[in-house]
Amino acid sequence: MLAYLSHARRKFFDLHATNKSQIAEKALHYIAVLYKVERETRELEPGVRQRIRQEKAAPIIDALHTWMISQRQLVPEGSAIAIALDYSIKRWIALTRYLYDGAVPIDNNWCENQIRPWALGVL
Repeated sequence: MLAYLSHARRKFFDLHATNKSQIAEKALHYIAVLYKVERETRELEPGVRQRIRQEKAAPIIDALHTWMISQRQLVPEGSAIAIALDYSIKRWIALTRYLYDGAVPIDNNWCENQIRPWALGVL
């Protein structure tokens, strides 16, 4: 099963936009670094992309996971930030599967953007 980082990112983005959550801001920073790696590898062959992901993104992913678990222990059960953290923590294996296959995208934004007109009934 795959999960896409853009969905996890959105939860933190919304929290930061509405509440200026420092925890959400920190999560967004980690995620921005992961997307930077993706921009750098976008045009590369899948095997090369996978190797660079392992070198550059995997340590960031590991740090993000450790940080999320530690933050989760500090926030109240049922709070908005707890829900955002739980979303990612519970889906961690699926969220990080892209690291192991250079042909798997970090998110499905391209696909979602292609089907949006149909989903909205515009076409």
